[in-house]
Amino acid sequence: MCQAAVAGRLDQCRSEWDPRPALGVVLAAGGYPGDYRSGDVIHGLEHAAANAGSDSKVFHAGTRSNPGQPEQALTAGGRVLCVTALGDSVSAAQQRAYQQAALIQWDDIYYRTDIGFRAIAREHVVEK
Repeated sequence: MCQAAVAGRLDQCRSEWDPRPALGVVLAAGGYPGDYRSGDVIHGLEHAAANAGSDSKVFHAGTRSNPGQPEQALTAGGRVLCVTALGDSVSAAQQRAYQQAALIQWDDIYYRTDIGFRAIAREHVVEK
């Protein structure tokens, strides 16, 4: 859609939205938002990609390629990756996102474990 917008062809695009809840977990470099190290090798991206299916995706933010091994990703910022997943409920999306996040590692990785808790609490109230 972005390319169509630049080319002035948005009228030729058809957008589709998935109605399911989505949840994203930011994987950050330890120390962020303060001082953090960069240049750490990111492991497990290939496992996350192989396990993703159509219901999850890893978005790169603070990453760069290793000049000596271009297929290898390195940390290059505080907010390194965002693992996003869809589910039939917020709870299911959360579970999927954390499953995917657990496949990815680097030295001093950090991510919150409470993402979506308020929405999940509301979900449980609605279910009753």
